[in-house]
Amino acid sequence: MTAGHTLAGWQPRHVRLSITDGIAHVTLSRPEKKNPLTFDSYAELAALFRDAAHDDTVKVFVLDGEGGNFCSGGDVFEIIGPLLERGAKGLLAFTQMTGELVKAMRTCPQPVIAAVDGVCAGAGAILAMASDLRVATPGSRTAFLFNRVGLAGCDMGACAMLPRIVGLGRASELLYLGRSMSGEEGLAWGFYNRLAPAEALAEAALGLAREIAAGPSFAHGLTKRMLATEWAMALEAAIDAEAVAQALCMKTADFARAYHAFARREKPVFEGD
Repeated sequence: MTAGHTLAGWQPRHVRLSITDGIAHVTLSRPEKKNPLTFDSYAELAALFRDAAHDDTVKVFVLDGEGGNFCSGGDVFEIIGPLLERGAKGLLAFTQMTGELVKAMRTCPQPVIAAVDGVCAGAGAILAMASDLRVATPGSRTAFLFNRVGLAGCDMGACAMLPRIVGLGRASELLYLGRSMSGEEGLAWGFYNRLAPAEALAEAALGLAREIAAGPSFAHGLTKRMLATEWAMALEAAIDAEAVAQALCMKTADFARAYHAFARREKPVFEGD
């Protein structure tokens, strides 16, 4: 997809996509196997989030799974089995491809909200981690279980991102033990932003998405970019970078709209320009 096109023209084959009022709803849809990822769904999701960078009509993503589970990770028979037949070059191509999905999620300007219920394991836990916000149910079970299959915990950016979300000690526990983190534990540790009953999860995530979509999307995109950029910055450099970002926002029509609405004692209606 090139600049000027929208995700509305997408017809994905391996996930479900619907777009309403600036909210793109992406659903992992293999409920009979707890929504595992395949080579094709990895690539399709990465392409979807990459193309989102060119779509000004989409303000926010909601990512969830069908059938009471989020994602059980890579499909054992469609991914794990075939990987045993690959040489080093082929294995590196796969791990780099999975990493591209996380890069695409982190670099698209739209905030991504993960709505997590049931099983959220392996690459599924990575998808939740790579999202900007996470809403879960008390019954959700999130596990970075790479060590359970003989792999290191350093998968798809986990050793970089997870400690920043829950702290080094807690991340170490999850990555070394591969155990499940409950919804309540994830909320207490800061992994989840909020919990909702299973029957209210979709509406809780959608309500959060609506609130974000109603905000200034250009400014939201800069916030996301600066949150990523400032990870590796010294404080003084970060302050200088934020000064430039904020000055750009002050040139937007949304900034002027907010001022005029405030003067009229009205709620601003942002348009993203």
